[in-house]
Amino acid sequence: MMDKFMTWLDEKFSTPMAKLAEQRHLRAIRDGIVATLPIIIVGSFFLILAFPPVPKDSAIAIWAAENIVKILLPYRLTMYIMSLYAAWGIGYSLSRSYNLDGVSGGNLAVVAFLMTIIPQAIDGIGWVLPMANLGGAGMFVAIITSILAVEIMRLMNKSGFKITMPEQVPASVARSFEALTPTAVVVILMTIVSVVLEFDWHGFIAKIMAPLVSTSDTLPGVLFPVVLITVFWSAGIHGVSVVGSIARPIWTVLLDANTAAAAEGAKVLPHIAPEPFYQWFIWIGGSGATIGLVLLLAFASKSKYAKTLGRTALAPGIFNINEPLIFGAPIVLNPILIAPFILAPVVNTIVSYVAMSMELVSRPSVLAPWTLPGPIGAYLATGGDWKAIVLNLICIVLSVLIYYPFFKLYDNKQLELETEELSN
Repeated sequence: MMDKFMTWLDEKFSTPMAKLAEQRHLRAIRDGIVATLPIIIVGSFFLILAFPPVPKDSAIAIWAAENIVKILLPYRLTMYIMSLYAAWGIGYSLSRSYNLDGVSGGNLAVVAFLMTIIPQAIDGIGWVLPMANLGGAGMFVAIITSILAVEIMRLMNKSGFKITMPEQVPASVARSFEALTPTAVVVILMTIVSVVLEFDWHGFIAKIMAPLVSTSDTLPGVLFPVVLITVFWSAGIHGVSVVGSIARPIWTVLLDANTAAAAEGAKVLPHIAPEPFYQWFIWIGGSGATIGLVLLLAFASKSKYAKTLGRTALAPGIFNINEPLIFGAPIVLNPILIAPFILAPVVNTIVSYVAMSMELVSRPSVLAPWTLPGPIGAYLATGGDWKAIVLNLICIVLSVLIYYPFFKLYDNKQLELETEELSN
């Protein structure tokens, strides 16, 4: 039965999912949002500075409270307006996939996105652009308008409806004139929709996406992508690339809501499952929570191959890189190791979700670099909650226990193969 499942996984699942992962629009969304991660990571760390994990009556905490507006300013100009940066990245990536000018595509995407937000006139200040929808709340609108803008650019380029300059004109100048007509079309279109028709892009999209965002923060909503990602990896497909293209905008919305609540000083954050939840309490050691398997291979295996593999994969595994293990064991299409590869993250998900829903551990609000060792990343992601370290260590122990019986089967099999080779 397992062999039939593996054959089905290889023949019916792997190829179509690999094609889906390379679909140009999904790839542009993935690349555009991933490009914002450095901005989000650096920006979110100012939340820790604003709310340092020290006693409230300490000198550091008092200083931070007195200067909180200034401390949070970098956060508000980086992570707080992440959708603006994502729009440019999506526009650039999608236009490059069509062999169009990436800079023009990125600029056009930003223009289209900004024209969904109506400036407000404030006495004594002048025209002000409301920032709320420039953050995670506006991510879905940024995706739609960026794709719309680049598709208009592509169609106009394909139809030849553009200003073409002589060859003697510098390339940068020629590209600017080529982008003139699609820019005019995008600006006029967005003006008609947003200003003349007064269409509320953000309100409309928020109503459509609300059930999906809400569901993604439930336990079944977390388990679904967790299982999907591990099944993809089991077939040799980079699961996070496929699922992340669709789920990352939702995770970003959840993280943005948590960071906004943290910046307002909320004691309990609204959401459990933004992306740091997956990173620090499920994917410890990489997809499949493979830190448990790495530790067993490195310190408990008897076969030479398993021990060598474990010691080789140990350092990358501590920093959440498990490709050497996934393809070295291998876990891909391996009937012995696929079961714990799916089961361990499922158990970690349930334990961690329950712990945070009972408010035993703080919910994540900081996007710490994913290459940090698990306990450190968990501590930073939760704004400095020491109980997050305990939960992370519990998940590592669970991973070891779940992988152990399957590790023994794997190790014994490798030992038999090595014994046979020696006898021959």
